[in-house]
Amino acid sequence: MRPDTGTADTDDPVSVARVIVLAQLTAGPRTRDQLAKTLTKRGVPEAAAEQVLDRMTEVGLIDDQAYADQWVSSRSSGRGLARRALRHELAHRGVDSAIVAEALEQIDDESEYASATDLVARKLRTMGRLEPEAQVRRLVSMLARKGYPSGLAYRVVREQVTEMQRGGALEGLGLDE
Repeated sequence: MRPDTGTADTDDPVSVARVIVLAQLTAGPRTRDQLAKTLTKRGVPEAAAEQVLDRMTEVGLIDDQAYADQWVSSRSSGRGLARRALRHELAHRGVDSAIVAEALEQIDDESEYASATDLVARKLRTMGRLEPEAQVRRLVSMLARKGYPSGLAYRVVREQVTEMQRGGALEGLGLDE
């Protein structure tokens, strides 16, 4: 840093990398991989980037495990995403598969089932005018987009549509086991 201006010394790639990383982290949490890609795009030499990333990791400013834990918590409760979708999102952000697996331990089968049931119940309330076949198709598709396995999706939709119709006939919907 130049003491007179408070800006990065453009002759020192470590200072440039430090300023870039801190600016990125100020905007929001980032994974180490995301920060490394940003530094590469900005032309920071690999050695300087590694030095800064190692130091930021050492002092706790970069923590992929905390990032993954927070991501899983917020996206599973806020958007109702299933483990498969969360795994994909974290892998896309460069989080190591072992860290992803540990973060996904927050979600067990029961909570995933409860989340899917809640999503379907909420959506089903707005679908009263649709034919049952259309309801099933749209609900199963919604759960599939959120990463739920097809078996779970069909089970939850079958249960919720049956409950909504209070035992009405569901023949021809393709929901029989």
